[in-house]
Amino acid sequence: MSEAVSRRSAVRLLALVGLGAGGCVATVPPGAPTPAPAPEPAGAARIDSLLERLTLEEKTALLHGARDPAPLGQAGYVPGVPRLGIPALRIADGPAGVRVARPATALPAPVLLASAFDPALAREYGRVLGREGRALGQDVLLAPMADLIRTPYAGRNFEAFAEEPRLTADLVAEVVHGIQDEGLIAAVKHFALGTQEHGRDTLDVVAAERTLHESALRGFEAAVAAGAGVVTATDNKVNGVYAGESEPLLDEVLRGAWGFEGWVMSDWDATHSTVAAIGAGLDMEMPGGTRFGGPLREAVRAGSVPEGAVDLAVRRILRTMDRFGLLAARPAARPSRDAAAGARTAHKVAAAGAVLLRNEHATLPLTGAAARSIAVIGPTGQVPFVGGGGRAHVVPDAAAAPLTAIRQRAGNGSTVRHALGEDLYGRALPAALLTPPEALDDRAVDAGRDWAYEGEFRLAADDEWTLLVHYTGQRPDVRLDGQELFPLRQGPAEVFAGGLLGSAPDGMSVRRRTLPLKAGVHRLAVTARGGQRGQRFRLRHTTKATRAADLAEAVRTAKAARSVVLFAYEDATEGSDRTSLALPGGQAALIEAVAAANPRTTVVLNTSSGTTMPWLARTGAVLQMYYPGQEGAAATADILFGDVDPGGRLTQTFPADERTTPVGGDRLRYPGVGGRQEYGEGVHAGHRWYDAGRAAPLFPFGHGLSYTTWHYEKLTVRSGAAQGEPDGLRVEFTVRNTGRRKGIEVAQVYVGPSARLELDQPVRALAGYRRLTLAPGESQRVVVDIDARTLSSWDPSTHAWVLGSGRREVFAGRSSRELPLRSKAVVGSR
Repeated sequence: MSEAVSRRSAVRLLALVGLGAGGCVATVPPGAPTPAPAPEPAGAARIDSLLERLTLEEKTALLHGARDPAPLGQAGYVPGVPRLGIPALRIADGPAGVRVARPATALPAPVLLASAFDPALAREYGRVLGREGRALGQDVLLAPMADLIRTPYAGRNFEAFAEEPRLTADLVAEVVHGIQDEGLIAAVKHFALGTQEHGRDTLDVVAAERTLHESALRGFEAAVAAGAGVVTATDNKVNGVYAGESEPLLDEVLRGAWGFEGWVMSDWDATHSTVAAIGAGLDMEMPGGTRFGGPLREAVRAGSVPEGAVDLAVRRILRTMDRFGLLAARPAARPSRDAAAGARTAHKVAAAGAVLLRNEHATLPLTGAAARSIAVIGPTGQVPFVGGGGRAHVVPDAAAAPLTAIRQRAGNGSTVRHALGEDLYGRALPAALLTPPEALDDRAVDAGRDWAYEGEFRLAADDEWTLLVHYTGQRPDVRLDGQELFPLRQGPAEVFAGGLLGSAPDGMSVRRRTLPLKAGVHRLAVTARGGQRGQRFRLRHTTKATRAADLAEAVRTAKAARSVVLFAYEDATEGSDRTSLALPGGQAALIEAVAAANPRTTVVLNTSSGTTMPWLARTGAVLQMYYPGQEGAAATADILFGDVDPGGRLTQTFPADERTTPVGGDRLRYPGVGGRQEYGEGVHAGHRWYDAGRAAPLFPFGHGLSYTTWHYEKLTVRSGAAQGEPDGLRVEFTVRNTGRRKGIEVAQVYVGPSARLELDQPVRALAGYRRLTLAPGESQRVVVDIDARTLSSWDPSTHAWVLGSGRREVFAGRSSRELPLRSKAVVGSR
């Protein structure tokens, strides 16, 4: 990390950072060691030789994506230069698996991994990604995602880790280590402030200097320190400049202050210029060469871009390839897939991250009579809900349904019945309903052909319909009364203004649209295109009457059972943010009705982020499983029956209502006004905002229940001088399992502000944590060392970290709002 940056750079940055912020250049925090410069790779001379022999055309071909002559279903491809032994690069989507044309291990969503508060498990998760990526013919994986969970509305929160910068940084670093341990290059994303889907291509995100360093950039800094080979530049602007054209971000912070030596790749279609982008430090345009192909060569020949800038970008790419052995005369052989090992890790992560939010009257675990008579309700009880949508979606080798896993675990002599409750995939439109009659439930369209239907149907009374289209190729055009039901927004990904994304049990994509229909005649038009490979599609529907019948069946099934496990879901995806924090469709009414019929109702949530729960008080238990991956069914059964203690804790605050969030009611904070967004919450990200405003959440950061009970005692805090950290603190306390079951606890340590710093500081910030497994009656002395960096704040007046010295309060406990132990200690006694 650089300790000095020119005043010219600081002044230039000051001009770009909004909200009165100063420069954005990092210096070493008090007490932190200065890293030694990275050694020059062994192949430096060879890279010099390659650069001398490469033509300008060959150089620029290495700086952008192209069409893969032998595609494997991956996201991107960069042609090599065969005559010089430079291989092609294949780049796959992550971050919860390797997305290619073949099946791969579908790991739990990163937010579920993070809920385990276990860096070692994060490394194991990364190693699965790394091995599978190499085995499936890939060289670079677009993972992990280092952006914070800033707003509960963000469509890709399931791909992120946490709202807390410290926890995010810890886990991002370990996933990077794991991926790269296996020889795959990790491409950390999205640098920077890419925390929402709404307007992501054009939004100007304005954040103060302190906000950047203390919150938004922590995960990226950790990824660089862990040796990430690639950083991807996000779509949006940062303080008035597109991220891929920002010298303050790419040159001064990423390379200057943090010492990043890999290459910077644009997010897909996020390269907005040629001269400005390569001048700022963007090295590679993806997925094509609109800016870095012919236009870059022309700019070099015209003198507006020095060829040295092209050489520098190529050198960064070749140096990273060499570091991973891709330029070796005999590259390491690719491993075979170990699907069984991947499945074991997927199961382990899903169980470890499961968060028990509520458990009244010993509803869980299911034992005795409660385990022998069970009603499983909800479509995702019968059909596995593996992962989120968009480019994070991975097709697994196999995935069992929770209903199957529950029946197997309940065993012989038990009764487990299922009721749909909420129809997720719809019923066929009867051919006789349409004029002219036509079967639309399963149509095949040949490659290179189009298929079209136009007709009408008549409703005898007003009704509310949900129309669903399932398809395998290009989304069919469906029009009702002339209105396109699933309009496609222009952009880098397939994004829908109306309709939610999902996947049917057979892997077909699904879109849904609910709308009121008047009595009378309605016109329906459908056009489907076969494309290059042909496709299948089906059109389905539900109505008010079918939904009422499903609800009544669910209530009858619940009344007849001793216990109810109700699976609730939410389709979240890249490309669109959530429009509500409530469960979609009629699921809230379903939960209310079922819980009223049977108070021993456990709600299992397969949702992406914080969810409002007006139905909470009626339930017996609530288990947050997020998107649990291919082994989610077995892991869920483990928790429900008490084979595993629920050891997950929330890495994001769940709000009590839609208004009480860090962005609630302030459109400038979210989703932005006139193309501009401001991080007005400053350093008060996530739970820090709730603490500063004394706002009551539904569930706080760090919350999670256990099947046993815990006691905290004997807190001591002293200077870390004896541990070689003179400005740090050593925190010790005892945690005891006071219940009758073996259990898992996540002990958390928070630190309060320094009165000596005239800076706005969090009421409490996470300073450390330990995941513990203790037998009944067992206790453990927990030691958490707090380093100087954690005790420091970024001072915009000096553009540097400054130690928060003086008397500081330290807290220990089970969540950000359950902290029974507190003490004070002096920081910076020197």
